[in-house]
Amino acid sequence: MTLEQLPAEHPGFWRSWLIAARPKTLPAAAAPVILGSAVAFAEDGFRLGPALAALAGALLLQIGANFANDYFDYKKGADTTARLGPLRVTQSGLLSASQVIGGMIVVFGLAALIGGYLIAVGGWPVAVIGLLSIMAALAYTGGPYPLGYNGLGEVFVFIFFGLAATCGTYFVQTGMVSAAVLYAAISVGLLICAILVVNNLRDIETDRASGKRTQAVRLGELGTLREYNTLLALAYGVLAFAALTRAVSPWALLAFGSAPKAFSLARQVAVTRGRELNRLLGATGQLVLLFSVLYSVGLVVSGFLR
Repeated sequence: MTLEQLPAEHPGFWRSWLIAARPKTLPAAAAPVILGSAVAFAEDGFRLGPALAALAGALLLQIGANFANDYFDYKKGADTTARLGPLRVTQSGLLSASQVIGGMIVVFGLAALIGGYLIAVGGWPVAVIGLLSIMAALAYTGGPYPLGYNGLGEVFVFIFFGLAATCGTYFVQTGMVSAAVLYAAISVGLLICAILVVNNLRDIETDRASGKRTQAVRLGELGTLREYNTLLALAYGVLAFAALTRAVSPWALLAFGSAPKAFSLARQVAVTRGRELNRLLGATGQLVLLFSVLYSVGLVVSGFLR
């Protein structure tokens, strides 16, 4: 733990849990639910109860995954004194390993309770998605073959934050999956992957030293920058194609209002390294939320004009 990362004073019990929950990561969990619900609204299938339950479940799964990552990274020695990222509560001693594990169990338990309602609404496919989501959250940094340590982080994020979260939200409201929600899921999933790419770009050297083989470690800095730019470009490209083929309303192109921010981020990430990337990590999360909100506004407008 570097001097810059140490808090000036102990933040206290509840503040420590807030740090462990990593609130800055939560927009990435909320954005797919917002977008999936907007597609449902545009197609006259919106249902408030399942939408709110999906949002609560997604946030709880993200918090549970954050607790799991905090614990497993500490246990595997990935969080060291050379760490450049935000404060981790287990490694810093703010919370004990047993406390973090206990918190993880409680949060995943609450997610499972909400999942019970969603299963009653959507049936067995929802149970499968929920179970696989929890298993993937644990396997991301835990287990004998942690996904995030072996270059599969982007695949995990795209499947569960993009496809499963967006399409699952739509499914519990409509009982089906449409082409429009699939295109939306692909776009938002690609952008959420870009958040992970910035995280891994920042940690290339420390990850390499600790034996983590993220895509950033495998590709190197130049390859990782290309990956970031490609993800951003593809997200907007998929939206443009969906609108061009009439899979989504042209109103969805309002999401291009976030393109200047994406362009600015690409330029900044190209010349920024080290701890300064924490700021761009958060900014990429803001891009995901802005893109999703504008996309959703466009869909909602199209629903009213239908």
